[in-house]
Amino acid sequence: MAVIRELNTQIAELAAELQPHFEQHPDAAIYLSLPGLGVILGARMLGEFGDDPNRYANRKCRKNYAGTSPLTVASGRKKTVHARHLRNKRLADATHRWAFEAISTSPGARACYQRHRDAKQGHHQALRAVANKLVGCLHACLRDRVPYDETTAWANQPKPSNTRAA
Repeated sequence: MAVIRELNTQIAELAAELQPHFEQHPDAAIYLSLPGLGVILGARMLGEFGDDPNRYANRKCRKNYAGTSPLTVASGRKKTVHARHLRNKRLADATHRWAFEAISTSPGARACYQRHRDAKQGHHQALRAVANKLVGCLHACLRDRVPYDETTAWANQPKPSNTRAA
């Protein structure tokens, strides 16, 4: 228990040290507006993505770099969808953590996660789908210089089916 208390103390000290520096960045308010991103994870995402506004031509490029977009392989009659293995592994880990945090704070992210789970996808596949959507939202927010809006972000998502038997 003493080790865990010490680690928690060090994490709190790191966050206190990091916060004033991170908040000075012009994109910090946009990152912090997204569900599931706090100072530490937001700074990590910013550091991994970089802050060059022209680095990613579109949201697909940003998603590919993060490793959240699915890789579809088709040959003849067979088509399979895989997780992307060529990616920035630190960023992929950060987006996974981000998605995990977001499903507990964002109703839209939670609904997206649940849709994928209801479709018999595993926990990690569903989190990757949520992360993919969130990375796209981040790209749009940075491109348009606007904070995240829950209603806009999840407006085009399919509604959950209410076909459960009573």
